[in-house]
Amino acid sequence: MMGGEGARSDQPLRLSSLCGALADRFGPVESAVPDLDRRNAAVALVLREPAGVADPAARDCEVLVIRRSESRRDPWSGQMALPGGSMDEADDGLLATAVRETREETGLCLDGRRGVLGRLETVRPLGVRLPVITVWPFVFRTRPGAVARVGSPEVASVHWFRVKDLADEGNRGSYPWREGGLVRSFPSIEVEGRVIWGLTYRILTGFLGV
Repeated sequence: MMGGEGARSDQPLRLSSLCGALADRFGPVESAVPDLDRRNAAVALVLREPAGVADPAARDCEVLVIRRSESRRDPWSGQMALPGGSMDEADDGLLATAVRETREETGLCLDGRRGVLGRLETVRPLGVRLPVITVWPFVFRTRPGAVARVGSPEVASVHWFRVKDLADEGNRGSYPWREGGLVRSFPSIEVEGRVIWGLTYRILTGFLGV
């Protein structure tokens, strides 16, 4: 996990190398261009560095995850998610959307220049009843001890999960999704009693595969 192409298992991918690894696989940050045929949204996968380490391994960092508030108007009501949201006309690109939404939802101010490490593969909702939207994930780094809080009515709680725990196969399972009389199972990650599935699961596992 996160060893980089051709890397040995005892040489974990470090943040200093993550930028290049992401660009090689998904293209540079500048390649994130809004999809003209769909709505666009951006999310932030924020890596909080451990204290006292000059160049930490990605697996030794923590990831910021929010739990969305319960709302009938929200198609992802109550789910675990990455901070983010729809692109506004006033946003100077998708990266700016991820920075703005993270600040509004969690109070965490990201550096859109020096703090961004790269982008991940876009994801789109698979359910026919979900919005027709393209989601653009960006990866950021933030300082040790960075604080996030509930900053929006759309957010119920904020959490920092260790990358190691997200990557642990022992935390993988399936989530039974119910709608009416229909029950479907989706792959999931359970950490600290919280279950991550759906779009966020797809984004995180894509990151863990770098």
